[in-house]
Amino acid sequence: MKLRLVLAGALAFASTPSAAAQCLLCAPEKPDKAAAREAAMPLRVEVETRLDMGRIAVGAMGGEVAVDPVSGARRLSGDVVDLGGFALTGTVTVRGEPGAEVRVIMPASIDLEGGHGRSARVTGLATDLSAAPRLGPDGRLVFRFGGRLQIAGADDGDYRGRIPVTVEYQ
Repeated sequence: MKLRLVLAGALAFASTPSAAAQCLLCAPEKPDKAAAREAAMPLRVEVETRLDMGRIAVGAMGGEVAVDPVSGARRLSGDVVDLGGFALTGTVTVRGEPGAEVRVIMPASIDLEGGHGRSARVTGLATDLSAAPRLGPDGRLVFRFGGRLQIAGADDGDYRGRIPVTVEYQ
């Protein structure tokens, strides 16, 4: 097996503000509970740990690296060899109104960029959040996330990118 790729992928979380379209001809709506919470205590999103797939070598057939958000375990499949390094789940802290229910939205996939115009795709982004996450009594919610990195055989390099995340009050 000829190895072609060395990868140290790092992904960062970025908070994106929620934006709602507003009719300029309509009467202004009364603020709902979520908008009132956002006005009183805006949500803050901080990256504690970035998602890191570790270092791998990929042969001509390409492969995949998956990091589980619950266990933190890394699984390799396809024409992939582990070159060491630590795979880490991403960890995010959200701060806001104590006890408030929130919604976390992540994209279905994200493209990472490497050198020489090459790219790799992260799919299956998932968190360890419950179905209805809430901020704790201290106004904090900490969660982890993982995903699957898909790499083609000829795409060697160090891939990086940002995962946009929206956190909103419910």
